[in-house]
Amino acid sequence: MAVVAGGQDSSAVRMRALWVSGALAATLFVGTMGYLWPLRPGAIALQFAWHPQTFGAIVHLWPPEGLERYRSHLPIDFVTLLAYGSFGWLLAVHTRVFALLGRGGQLFARLCLPLAAGFDAAENAFHWWLTEMPRFGTPQTYLYTTACSTMKWVLLIGFGLLVLWSLARARD
Repeated sequence: MAVVAGGQDSSAVRMRALWVSGALAATLFVGTMGYLWPLRPGAIALQFAWHPQTFGAIVHLWPPEGLERYRSHLPIDFVTLLAYGSFGWLLAVHTRVFALLGRGGQLFARLCLPLAAGFDAAENAFHWWLTEMPRFGTPQTYLYTTACSTMKWVLLIGFGLLVLWSLARARD
């Protein structure tokens, strides 16, 4: 049995880190949803606005305080993505949830949420820059932003489905 500073079993520390990161990610996600709820169209629409005029139209439908609300959530969203990226890694590496997967599936499970967090961080950086002032002269930036959003959501949903599939398969 491995013991870490303070005399705690290292597996207990890892499990505590797993639970804390998961609870933090869920709490921040729900809190962010509530915080951004008044925005119409919603923040998800902005994530998939691949064209500069579409992006601009969404932002201009928001009152000035709505745009400020959106921009003010971005630093907290970085904490959220760190939490869910950590949670995904810890779940895949330190539990047996994905034990029935082959090596490739286990590697995908390990990397899925950290990669989603990376795409989320890039999306946030793009959105921070694009919402600072109109930037219609850089149409490729909107495509990159939407690609990051799409990859983030594909990986998040894929991880969720992989967890459900793994748990259902384990019960058989």
